[in-house]
Amino acid sequence: MAFCNSCGANLTPGTKFCNKCGAAVTGAPVGSAASTLTPAPAPTGGSSALKIILIVFAVIVVIGVLGIATVSFVAYHFAKSTHVKQEGDHVRVETPFGNVETSKDAGQAAKDLNIEIYPGAEIQKNGASSASFGNIRTVSANFESSDSLDKVCTFYKSKFPGAMSTTSDQNHCTIVTNNTQNMVTINIEASGDKTKFQITNVTKKSSSSD
Repeated sequence: MAFCNSCGANLTPGTKFCNKCGAAVTGAPVGSAASTLTPAPAPTGGSSALKIILIVFAVIVVIGVLGIATVSFVAYHFAKSTHVKQEGDHVRVETPFGNVETSKDAGQAAKDLNIEIYPGAEIQKNGASSASFGNIRTVSANFESSDSLDKVCTFYKSKFPGAMSTTSDQNHCTIVTNNTQNMVTINIEASGDKTKFQITNVTKKSSSSD
């Protein structure tokens, strides 16, 4: 039961003014407004956004798992189909995409260069290597001579008069020649009272010679 704050008279539930003194009723009748309030519905926008984020995250995870599985599958079969054979300094790796051969035999590398070596030059045993992959073969060897840089550079310039690139200065000389079958690079540099030079020959085998 509600009472008027001014005169204490009983008030009819829901009335806004006292029937006796006419004073405005300042408080809501007990048990009316509070008991009839309906709870507001929970917002759904945040829930939908969370669902979208979770779906996107799940898709990313699935794609990542599939990618890892694919890479693992390919790597497993590549490793299973790869064979390595070694005889001294010669190593042969057989793969599904072609064979790779490497060697550190200095004498053999000098022969495989198919380039005239500067007279009196000594091959450096730790600076020779050869590698083959498919129809491409790369042979490289380091040499040392007691003659001057100018003499060594002049010698190789005469051997490759049509070189596409030749650069030289006081302490360095480079000669590069290229054709349809091979590319030769010769780097010559002065080192104290010695002249050191490296010859690299990249050869492409023709299909008829395979």
